[in-house]
Amino acid sequence: MTEERPNTVAPGSESDEPSQQTDASLKTLLVEQAPDAMIFADRDGLIRVWNAAAEIMFGYSSADAVGRSLDIIVPDQFREAHWQGYDRALEAGETKYRGKSLPTRAMKANGETLYVELSFAIICDEGGAVIGALASARDITQRFEQDRTNRRRLRELEQELSTQM
Repeated sequence: MTEERPNTVAPGSESDEPSQQTDASLKTLLVEQAPDAMIFADRDGLIRVWNAAAEIMFGYSSADAVGRSLDIIVPDQFREAHWQGYDRALEAGETKYRGKSLPTRAMKANGETLYVELSFAIICDEGGAVIGALASARDITQRFEQDRTNRRRLRELEQELSTQM
């Protein structure tokens, strides 16, 4: 029989030692070590948080990205729509994509385009005022390209069948 784990931490127990992470430092570690790119931008669209996965995905170090506009990862042809949606979401205090993901294109530091799946959250301070937006991004380029190859192959097969009939 397996020993049950306690569902609470008793004050003064070994699990309550000062070596345990504080809530704030744990939250920082969670964001920094998240498997997906985590990007927080303030109300002006300036990047304030850029985790290790974002560094790998987009090719900008945190030092290079923090303080810069989100434009560094938004392709030119999407910028106007991006900023309209960004401003509208911050003004409303919510995003129409809450609980959903948005597949779109993004741009790497070297100018390459990649396909990403984005999830968003509007972030508020302790008083409830909107202070910016958080995006979680996952690279779906390989999946997108495989889907495109599959669709092309399907069209070819359909054409072959229609000419044989």
